[in-house]
Amino acid sequence: MQAETSTRGAVPDLAYPPRKKSRLAQLARELGKNKHYYILMSPYMIIFFLFTVIPVVFSLALSFFYFNMLEFPRFVGWQNYARLFLNDDVFMMALKNTFMFAVVTGPISYFACFLFAWIINELSPKVRAVMTLIFYAPSISGNVFFIWLIVFSGDSYGYLNGFLIKYGFMLEPIQWLTNERYILAIVIIVQLWLSLGTSFLAFIAGLQTIDRSLIEAGTVDGIKNRWQELWFITLPSMRPQLMFGAVLQITGAFAVAEISIALAGFPSVNYAAHTVVTHLMDFGTIRFEMGYASAIATVLFGLMIGTNMLTQKLLRKVGD
Repeated sequence: MQAETSTRGAVPDLAYPPRKKSRLAQLARELGKNKHYYILMSPYMIIFFLFTVIPVVFSLALSFFYFNMLEFPRFVGWQNYARLFLNDDVFMMALKNTFMFAVVTGPISYFACFLFAWIINELSPKVRAVMTLIFYAPSISGNVFFIWLIVFSGDSYGYLNGFLIKYGFMLEPIQWLTNERYILAIVIIVQLWLSLGTSFLAFIAGLQTIDRSLIEAGTVDGIKNRWQELWFITLPSMRPQLMFGAVLQITGAFAVAEISIALAGFPSVNYAAHTVVTHLMDFGTIRFEMGYASAIATVLFGLMIGTNMLTQKLLRKVGD
């Protein structure tokens, strides 16, 4: 009898389970619980939305309009994109040059930054500080790349021409910065030199934060040499810094413009060093075709997002 009574008392609990709290209520509770974090983040988030998210959304919307800064925007649909890929030969040259920059300068500078950081991290603290300053200095020195104008000067007083003439490699100076055969290679070299900066500093910081006990435990578990230590311990422990460095290198590789303009002019000879960003500047700041410039910016944004997603997939495999 008592068992029957207890069974009857349990029926309502099974028949009417407690109602789940709505997601909105859970979200409100989490916001209230972590409100201090959101308050501290709010200045950055407001600036980020005002100056990054909103302009990107407006640029994406404006790419479907014809807008010359004088007339009211006129909707043209996909016309800007059709013109970009089917009728704009200069853009296709700029796209090819930009891919060349990204393929060459991106991976090479990325691996060079990590390799130099890994080597310098093994030095004594004083030597490491000096070497870090030497590698980081070009990226914080403003227009320091103008020194390359002297190196590749087209007269006999240019360092490279002077060296080649003095030792008999040639008789007359070469116009390095006005010859389309050399312009792209020179800009790539200068970009590689400048790219050994912030990513290098991030890698140094990541190497400094690795827990030494992990290395000792790896030695016990069978790590036999420094390469295995690098692959199974160092790189997995540095995933945030590796991702940060990859984003910087991708952005720098796709956004080459200032160096190209300073060395090769705007526009460069036969558009030999023309990039997507310089093409964007041409239509956005000179011709004021803002709808067409927004289409160029949208294509560049898509390329950067796609490359970042591919890089994230590759970095997830580090240490496997």
